[in-house]
Amino acid sequence: MKNRLVVVGTQWGDEGKGKITDYFAQQADVVVRYQGGNNAGHTIEFGGQRYALQSIPSGIFNPHIKNVMANGMVVNPVSVVSELETLESRGVKDYKLFISDRAAVVMPYHSVLDGAAESLKGGKQIGTTKKGIGPAYSDKYDRIGIRMGDLLDGDYFASRLRDALEIKNRELAMYGCEPMSFDTIYAQYMELGRRLGKYICDTSVLINEEIEKGSRVLFEGAQGVMLCIDHGTYPYVTSSSPTASSVPQNTGIAPRYVDNVIGVCKAYTTRVGEGPFPTELEGEIAHNIRERGHEYGTVTGRPRRVGWLDAVVLNHTRRVSGIDYLALMLFDVLSGLDTVKICVAYELDGRRIETMPATIPQFERCKPIYVEMPGWKEDISGIRSFDELPEAAKNYVRKIEELTRIKVAVLSVGPDRTQTVLLHDVF
Repeated sequence: MKNRLVVVGTQWGDEGKGKITDYFAQQADVVVRYQGGNNAGHTIEFGGQRYALQSIPSGIFNPHIKNVMANGMVVNPVSVVSELETLESRGVKDYKLFISDRAAVVMPYHSVLDGAAESLKGGKQIGTTKKGIGPAYSDKYDRIGIRMGDLLDGDYFASRLRDALEIKNRELAMYGCEPMSFDTIYAQYMELGRRLGKYICDTSVLINEEIEKGSRVLFEGAQGVMLCIDHGTYPYVTSSSPTASSVPQNTGIAPRYVDNVIGVCKAYTTRVGEGPFPTELEGEIAHNIRERGHEYGTVTGRPRRVGWLDAVVLNHTRRVSGIDYLALMLFDVLSGLDTVKICVAYELDGRRIETMPATIPQFERCKPIYVEMPGWKEDISGIRSFDELPEAAKNYVRKIEELTRIKVAVLSVGPDRTQTVLLHDVF
């Protein structure tokens, strides 16, 4: 029995991880968010309702699931309180939430510094959400960050905040920004600590205890492997690692406890923000896919860039993140196209390559080499088994498995939980 499952985005994020996490969470005892912050959203739909989550784990809708925000996250307490209030206003009041006392805190100066730094980059902006995630991670590794557990000790928090503001106010001045008040931040965050204090604990102990009991534990990340700080399209990446490899460090468990990894990918490719995108489409096909797939950012509302599926990217993420199975999302969006394409390799300076270059100039020069396949006209949003698919759609799935050497375990043919076809049992 595989009791620990990691849900990983295999592209540039926005692949539909929220739905897959929610789907498998129905079988889980614990759902753990292991990195990122409120810069990445998950959209979940069930019972005719649509919920947009930013920091809260996807199991929050089930009162029996323990939802963990682990130490690898950067937590914005203002955002968490707001998110909980929104959920409670919509009737989600019975839940179990645990926040790591070791998780870094996103402070008010982080978002200001994030926006100021982006504005100075001119035409070379990274495309951050300006929510302070990068600066919060920078402070964590610079050892001047504040952690969630600090908010429970007023004297210690005051000391840490004073030390941080000595540095941060100088940085703000360098960008021409107003200094921030110790008293204002201290009062606000002590109140936030009081409101969230009942959730703050050593989540590593909790997760390990659940593992020892034989509980089913689901780990969910934010963004996708192509936005990994180490293995993504650097510098157009996030400030943490969404790979399954980062789960032990980011949650406080041993590597041997990661049983199974399911990679979530769209039946095509999207990306938000700047950076190279070899299979990017323009024109009518891109517009149709964007509108049919509602390809706009959950957090920012930004229109997503759209392209054909890229098997080079999938093989890269398989290698660096150990993908065992794929969940193929928004498969129904491709219905109605005369032909569909999959990128199988790149042409770089006149030679064929099947791996991703490390540098942006090389990746920008990569031209996609496609295999072209017949499309299908049928509406597949109501199918509930692989056998019900049109033959052309079946062939598309088989070609993905052939090119990536990964079995497709899940097909999603619509946003609702019920529009999910399970091909292999992974959890």
